[in-house]
Amino acid sequence: MLSRLSSVQHLRVNINSFSSVIEIGDSTFVNSYSRALAVQREEEQFYGAEGNFNYSVYREAIPLPPIIEDVRMNRQNINPVINVSCIRVLGNAAASVIHIGSTCHIHLESRVKHIRQLRQREES
Repeated sequence: MLSRLSSVQHLRVNINSFSSVIEIGDSTFVNSYSRALAVQREEEQFYGAEGNFNYSVYREAIPLPPIIEDVRMNRQNINPVINVSCIRVLGNAAASVIHIGSTCHIHLESRVKHIRQLRQREES
C-alpha cells in the first residue's frame, strides 16, 4: 500500500445514506453494494405487497474488461503528506465512498431498476 499521510483540516458532509461510507484512515479492501427499486406513478397508489428484487438487472453479472496493458509506473513522492484544507460534500449515496486515506482494493456496485407506471388513455 502507498505510504503517504493524508491531512484534512475540515470535512463537511450534508447527507450520507443508502449503503454509502465515510472512511477516514487506510483500508485494504472496500466492497460496497446497493440495490434500489424506483417506481414512478402518474397516480398516487400503494397496493401493499410491492417492491421485490426479482428483476434480471439485480442478478446479471457485470462484465469487467480484462486489463491486458503492461502498465509500468515510477512514482516519487517528494512530500509524504497530502494536505487539504476543506472538503465539502452535498450528498453521498448508493454504495459510494468518501475515503480519506489509502486503499489497496476497491469494488463499488449500485443497481437501480426504474419503473414508470402511467394511466391507460382511452382512445377517442
